[in-house]
Amino acid sequence: MNELTITPEIPAYGGLALGRLDGKAVFVKGAIPGETVQARIDEEKKDYCTATVTKVVEPSPDRVEPPCKYFGNCGGCQVQYARYPQQVRMKEEVLATNLRRIARLEIPLSGSLTDREWNYRYRAQFKVDKDRIGFYRERSHEVIDIDACPLMADEVNTALANARPLISHAPLSEFHLSHGEASLALLKAPRGAKTDWKRLAEALIGTGISGVVIDAEGRKPVFFGSSHITLDLSGLIYTVSPLSFFQADWGLNRKVVSAMVDALRPLSGKKVFDLYSGAGNFSLPLAKEAQAVTGVEGNPHAVEDGRRNARLNGITNCKFIRSDVDALDRAGRPDILVTDPPRTGLSGQAVEKIIALNPEQLAYLSCNPSTLARDLGRLSARYEAETVRMIDFFPQTSHIEALAFLRRK
Repeated sequence: MNELTITPEIPAYGGLALGRLDGKAVFVKGAIPGETVQARIDEEKKDYCTATVTKVVEPSPDRVEPPCKYFGNCGGCQVQYARYPQQVRMKEEVLATNLRRIARLEIPLSGSLTDREWNYRYRAQFKVDKDRIGFYRERSHEVIDIDACPLMADEVNTALANARPLISHAPLSEFHLSHGEASLALLKAPRGAKTDWKRLAEALIGTGISGVVIDAEGRKPVFFGSSHITLDLSGLIYTVSPLSFFQADWGLNRKVVSAMVDALRPLSGKKVFDLYSGAGNFSLPLAKEAQAVTGVEGNPHAVEDGRRNARLNGITNCKFIRSDVDALDRAGRPDILVTDPPRTGLSGQAVEKIIALNPEQLAYLSCNPSTLARDLGRLSARYEAETVRMIDFFPQTSHIEALAFLRRK
């Protein structure tokens, strides 16, 4: 059987919908739960199979025509065919299912935080293959050439259009753009790539980009022009270099920061540890009210950004330590611990360190619902999860983030 007709009922991680046929689980790409579709079987295992929609037989009322002309070829988006409120509901259900099945926790979600569904990204990582500049096709390293992406802020698309003639055929693997009060570019090149980098950087600056970083594999990054952009963070001056991370959806990020601070109040007299702190996205706003904040970050460029941000805002009770969280060895005990780990979540060693630090409150921002659920399960002997909110930093995609607040039992 190469094709099947099915009505999947449950959303699954990755933008899939889960149904059953003859007792076997079927994960369907391109379907909205509740609608009937014909699908082509892509892979078949003993207990499940994966399939892709070839025809929508009975469409959901939440189905729409994907507005992006690259959808289906570009691998960046997965769920453009669903109205945005339905996307949010599907992500909420996937998050709740992970908490229930992996962590064995029944935690009602306390709402979701969302912002714009289009033109929300102020940071982009474009792949480059000679004259093709865009994103990978799903599950491949084939670059799909694009002229503009509807997820990007207009300023990012404009900067890409202006830069394209200059970087076409340059020996690059990636072209990153970040936008704040101005735009910065990061050019990533494979080992041994040769060109007149200074001339290329100056030409890009001539298009209106304020600074360029050349990051050639095996060599120290070289800066031309401005070294960082400036963003507004709840009234704070927030600077970040192209070699540091910042949330691409900056409008939603400010809502998340406000929700974090509100939930952890009262902060007066409290000591806060911020693990995986980056350039101080949470550390700096928390320091405005807390007694002291310590940011822990392994990226030296982010630590430099964080220290500069503290100086620019006259914040003297916030310090940044360059250290991997697993290797952290600090005396003292925080009242509050904030953590924003990578997709892999907290290592077993990091969980042990958090338990040893024994903070009264934990705030955990996650970019992977399965590792969040796993870590909440690990912490459940000592901490109780009070609230969890879905955070939709990446509309039109299958990515799910969440913000959990825990309190010591």
